[in-house]
Amino acid sequence: MTDPVSVGSRDAPRLDPKRCSDDLIHVRRFRRPRSGLRPAEGSRSTVESDPEPLMTTSQATIPLDRLGVCSWSLQPRNGAELLGSVTRLGLSRVQLALGPVVQDPEGFGDVVSGLRDAGVVIASGMLEAVGEDYSTLETIKATGGVRPDEHWPATLEHGRRVAKLAGAEGLSLVTLHAGFIPHDREDPARGVVLDRLRTLADVFGEQGVGVGLETGQETAATLLDALGELDHPNVGVNFDPANMILYGMGDPVESLQLLADHVVQIHAKDATPTATPGTWGTEVPLGSGAVDWNRFLEVVATLDGSIDVVIEREAGESREDDILAAKRRLTGA
Repeated sequence: MTDPVSVGSRDAPRLDPKRCSDDLIHVRRFRRPRSGLRPAEGSRSTVESDPEPLMTTSQATIPLDRLGVCSWSLQPRNGAELLGSVTRLGLSRVQLALGPVVQDPEGFGDVVSGLRDAGVVIASGMLEAVGEDYSTLETIKATGGVRPDEHWPATLEHGRRVAKLAGAEGLSLVTLHAGFIPHDREDPARGVVLDRLRTLADVFGEQGVGVGLETGQETAATLLDALGELDHPNVGVNFDPANMILYGMGDPVESLQLLADHVVQIHAKDATPTATPGTWGTEVPLGSGAVDWNRFLEVVATLDGSIDVVIEREAGESREDDILAAKRRLTGA
């Protein structure tokens, strides 16, 4: 995710931080199951045996049953519209933005049951921090994630509501942007961000839900170091290759290799780099940007096989068409 969108619309109601729960349950450690993703022909990647045979094509692919779509990419106004879009796409997994579910019960209150009744798996949830402004790299650096002091209390309260919902619905993972994590361990802002992430990880862990930090706002090396310092069993990485390009934070394939042991979900999104340092890159349809998808998916094939790959498209006027094209590329269909 690169901007403050929701399962409904960008004009969704403002967050109401007044209601929350302090119920304590337990902190859960992520499990890493076996690999079921498919490497390209001739790949040197070693993959554990799987009941489904490997593809022997010139392009790396993934199984359709591990592929999903981000709900906010479809811009639905209610749960029925979301289900209609997912059905048209022929996908059976969704990452669901949870803010609208707690803020707009009239439009999205029955979205979880509606999706499940139709055979759609909710692969994970998404938490949007309060007050994020993605207008420029500078504004998101100042307002993103848990970092801004003025929004932290509201973000925490909203996080409690989302965590309680996720736990009640049996979700195992919710992803979010941490905000910019300083590389320097002596930077006071780094300690503040990590302390707040520990708090959120505990809040979600108490509900039996893991947390995935989305990549992009810092280099993979900085995030890896921060994860080591954080040292929390309930925190992993939601890897977004396009974000590495949009933020100018490194090569997506090399970054994935560095963070591989911590990856719990992947966003399938593409982008081109900016020609003007200090400004955003450009999100583009998957396959038309700077991500080397064959190399990227070959690395994905070495990860544990129940890690979902979720298509995200946050720009353009033909999102469903772009998502369908991404689905065809990723599955080889």
